[in-house]
This record gives sequence, structure tokens and C-alpha cells, in this order.
Amino acid sequence: MSRTTRLMSCSPDDVFEILADGWSFASWVVGAARIREVDATWPQSGSRIHHSVGLWPALIDDTTSVLHLDRPHALELKVRAWPTGEGKVRLECVPEEGGTRVIMTEDATKGPATLVPRLVRDPVLDARNTEALRRLAYLAERKAESRPAKRVEKS
Repeated sequence: MSRTTRLMSCSPDDVFEILADGWSFASWVVGAARIREVDATWPQSGSRIHHSVGLWPALIDDTTSVLHLDRPHALELKVRAWPTGEGKVRLECVPEEGGTRVIMTEDATKGPATLVPRLVRDPVLDARNTEALRRLAYLAERKAESRPAKRVEKS
């Protein structure tokens, strides 16, 4: 199973604001080419993002669905890109001094991708997810910076 982490200079809520915006999915998920539709209930359990993966003209239309949500701590997804298969992705947000450590785990669960040995599969997923977390950090940190600073009233 691939496990990738990144410390982001923002709160778990800032990260989840991006994760909760299904239309931003293609902005940070490496390989997602476009979003066709987002269920109105996203990111509640069972809701889906309808996306396309790949490069034009060889795009594959499929979905990503929410398996579990514990906002702002964890989001677990079933990712699909048939005919290559399905996988499970878990994003965890752990508050730390200076921000949030985001831990992304992923592995293939069904289809031909499961036939690729982990020794080959994991480094490919690690590289892809390192870039995905870099993109997610840009979005979440920019979101955090755009908030007005909280004023502290003196008594």
C-alpha cells in the first residue's frame, strides 16, 4: 500500500474545504482530466464525483465515491478507472504545530491493476500522490491565506 505524507501550512478545515469541493477534484488529483458531475450531497458517504481520467482523446469516464467521511479528520474514497480497475484512497488530516499533516494511502482493490506487483505499483502511486498532495497544499494554503485575519479584542 502506498503511503504519502505532506505537512501543509493550514488547518484541517482548510484542507477539507478543498476536499468538499468536488469540482476542484481535477485541480489536485493527478490523472483526473475533467469533472462531468458532482452529486449534490458530496462528500457525504455514498456520494460520487463523475470524472474522466487520461489524456484526450483517450479519456475514460468513471466515478469516485465516498466510503467514509469524518470531517475534518478523514475521507475514504473508492476510486474507479476501468478497465484498469478500482482502488481505495484514504486522506487523513492530523493537526500539528505549524499546520496539518496530510497522510494519503492508496492501493488497487479490483481489476488488472491488482496484478501489478506492489514492488512496482507502490512507487508509481507514491510519485503520483506526492504531486497530488503538492497540488492540494497549494489550494488549501491559498484558501487559508485568503481568510481575513481574526482580530483579538483587548478588554
